[in-house]
Amino acid sequence: MKQKEFNIPFSGLGQGKHEFEYTIDNPFFESFGYDDFNAASINLVVVLNKTSTMLELEMKAQGTVNVNCDLTNEPFDQPIEADLELVVKFGDEFNDDDDEILIIPHREHQVNIAQYVYEMLVLAVPQKRIHPGVLDGTLQSEALKKLEELQPKEKKKESDPRWDELKKLLTDK
Repeated sequence: MKQKEFNIPFSGLGQGKHEFEYTIDNPFFESFGYDDFNAASINLVVVLNKTSTMLELEMKAQGTVNVNCDLTNEPFDQPIEADLELVVKFGDEFNDDDDEILIIPHREHQVNIAQYVYEMLVLAVPQKRIHPGVLDGTLQSEALKKLEELQPKEKKKESDPRWDELKKLLTDK
C-alpha cells in the first residue's frame, strides 16, 4: 500500500518546524479505490511544527489532475491548489471525529496523514469539470457540435395578457 510513506515519525524529531515533501500520482488515489482521475501529478509540502504538547501540520498541495470534461468527455489537465491545517493532540484513545483536530494515543510515535491528503485533494477538484477549450471556444469536438445542434432555438417571448392585467394592479396604488 502506497499510504505507508505518509507516516510521519515525530518521536525522534526535536521541537520546532520540520518540512516533508511528497509527489502524489495515480497509485495514491487508486489505493483509496478512487479512479476519477486519468492521471495526477501533485506536489505536497507538509510543515510539521512540533511543540511539547501537540503537533501542528500545515499541508499545501499544487499540481494537476487529468480528468474528463463533463460536457465533451475530452480529457484535460485541471490545475488544483489546496491547503489544510491539522492539529494533532495526544489523548487516551484515537479520535478523528473533528476535521481539524486529530487525537492520537500517548504511546504513538508516528501519525499517518494519507486520509487527510486524499480528502483535501479530491475536494480541491471542481465539481463541474469543463475543458478550457470549451470556455474559450477553441476546442473542436463531435460532442460540442452535437450539443450546438440540439440547443433550443430562442423564441421571442410573448407576454400573457392575464399577467399584464395583474401587473397593472401593482402599479395602480
